[in-house]
Amino acid sequence: MYGFIGNIGPWELVLILLIALIVVGPGKLPEVARSLGKAINQFQKATSGVKREIEEAIRLDDKPSSAADINVKPGAKKEDEAAEEDVVLKEVGEEAAAENDTRIS
Repeated sequence: MYGFIGNIGPWELVLILLIALIVVGPGKLPEVARSLGKAINQFQKATSGVKREIEEAIRLDDKPSSAADINVKPGAKKEDEAAEEDVVLKEVGEEAAAENDTRIS
Protein backbone atom coordinates (compact mmCIF):
# COMPACT_ATOMS: atom_id res chain seq x y z
CA MET A 1 0.00 0.00 0.00
CA TYR A 2 2.76 2.43 0.94
CA GLY A 3 5.42 0.70 -1.12
CA PHE A 4 5.99 3.78 -3.26
CA ILE A 5 7.59 5.61 -0.32
CA GLY A 6 10.70 3.43 -0.56
CA ASN A 7 11.13 4.34 -4.22
CA ILE A 8 11.84 8.05 -3.70
CA GLY A 9 15.07 8.84 -5.47
CA PRO A 10 17.37 11.83 -5.05
CA TRP A 11 15.62 13.90 -7.74
CA GLU A 12 12.21 13.35 -6.23
CA LEU A 13 13.56 14.36 -2.82
CA VAL A 14 15.08 17.54 -4.28
CA LEU A 15 11.74 18.36 -5.92
CA ILE A 16 9.84 17.86 -2.64
CA LEU A 17 12.32 20.05 -0.74
CA LEU A 18 12.16 22.75 -3.43
CA ILE A 19 8.36 22.84 -3.29
CA ALA A 20 8.50 23.00 0.53
CA LEU A 21 10.99 25.88 0.30
CA ILE A 22 8.73 27.79 -2.08
CA VAL A 23 5.55 27.18 -0.06
CA VAL A 24 6.92 27.77 3.45
CA GLY A 25 9.80 30.14 2.77
CA PRO A 26 13.44 29.96 3.79
CA GLY A 27 12.92 31.56 7.22
CA LYS A 28 10.23 29.17 8.43
CA LEU A 29 11.52 25.95 6.80
CA PRO A 30 13.77 24.90 9.75
CA GLU A 31 10.94 25.57 12.21
CA VAL A 32 8.46 23.56 10.13
CA ALA A 33 10.97 20.71 9.77
CA ARG A 34 11.57 20.70 13.54
CA SER A 35 7.83 20.62 14.24
CA LEU A 36 7.34 17.83 11.73
CA GLY A 37 10.15 15.82 13.34
CA LYS A 38 8.62 16.26 16.80
CA ALA A 39 5.20 15.21 15.50
CA ILE A 40 6.63 12.08 13.88
CA ASN A 41 8.51 11.25 17.10
CA GLN A 42 5.35 11.61 19.21
CA PHE A 43 3.40 9.48 16.74
CA GLN A 44 6.03 6.74 16.92
CA LYS A 45 5.97 6.81 20.74
CA ALA A 46 2.18 6.57 20.78
CA THR A 47 2.06 3.70 18.29
CA SER A 48 4.82 1.79 20.08
CA GLY A 49 2.90 2.18 23.37
CA VAL A 50 -0.28 0.83 21.79
CA LYS A 51 1.68 -1.98 20.16
CA ARG A 52 3.25 -2.88 23.52
CA GLU A 53 -0.17 -2.95 25.21
CA ILE A 54 -1.61 -5.20 22.50
CA GLU A 55 1.35 -7.58 22.70
CA GLU A 56 1.03 -7.70 26.50
CA ALA A 57 -2.70 -8.46 26.25
CA ILE A 58 -2.00 -11.24 23.77
CA ARG A 59 0.75 -12.62 25.99
CA LEU A 60 -1.58 -12.62 29.02
CA ASP A 61 -4.32 -14.33 27.00
CA ASP A 62 -1.92 -17.07 25.94
CA LYS A 63 -0.93 -17.99 29.51
CA PRO A 64 -1.85 -21.59 30.31
CA SER A 65 -4.72 -22.11 32.73
CA SER A 66 -3.92 -23.11 36.27
CA ALA A 67 -5.23 -26.34 37.83
CA ALA A 68 -7.78 -24.37 39.88
CA ASP A 69 -9.35 -23.00 36.69
CA ILE A 70 -9.87 -26.51 35.29
CA ASN A 71 -12.16 -27.54 38.18
CA VAL A 72 -14.53 -24.60 37.64
CA LYS A 73 -17.81 -25.44 35.90
CA PRO A 74 -18.31 -23.81 32.50
CA GLY A 75 -20.14 -20.51 32.86
CA ALA A 76 -19.41 -20.29 36.60
CA LYS A 77 -17.30 -17.43 37.92
CA LYS A 78 -14.67 -17.76 40.59
CA GLU A 79 -15.04 -15.51 43.61
CA ASP A 80 -12.05 -13.31 42.81
CA GLU A 81 -13.22 -12.87 39.20
CA ALA A 82 -16.64 -11.76 40.41
CA ALA A 83 -15.08 -9.32 42.88
CA GLU A 84 -12.77 -7.94 40.18
CA GLU A 85 -15.71 -7.48 37.84
CA ASP A 86 -17.58 -5.54 40.54
CA VAL A 87 -14.60 -3.23 41.06
CA VAL A 88 -14.30 -2.58 37.33
CA LEU A 89 -18.01 -1.83 37.02
CA LYS A 90 -17.81 0.54 39.97
CA GLU A 91 -14.83 2.38 38.43
CA VAL A 92 -16.61 2.67 35.07
CA GLY A 93 -19.68 4.06 36.80
CA GLU A 94 -17.60 6.63 38.69
CA GLU A 95 -15.84 7.70 35.49
CA ALA A 96 -19.17 8.09 33.70
CA ALA A 97 -20.56 10.15 36.59
CA ALA A 98 -17.49 12.39 36.58
CA GLU A 99 -17.76 12.82 32.81
CA ASN A 100 -21.42 13.79 33.11
CA ASP A 101 -20.54 16.32 35.83
CA THR A 102 -17.96 17.97 33.56
CA ARG A 103 -20.46 18.14 30.68
CA ILE A 104 -23.05 19.85 32.87
CA SER A 105 -20.59 22.48 34.14
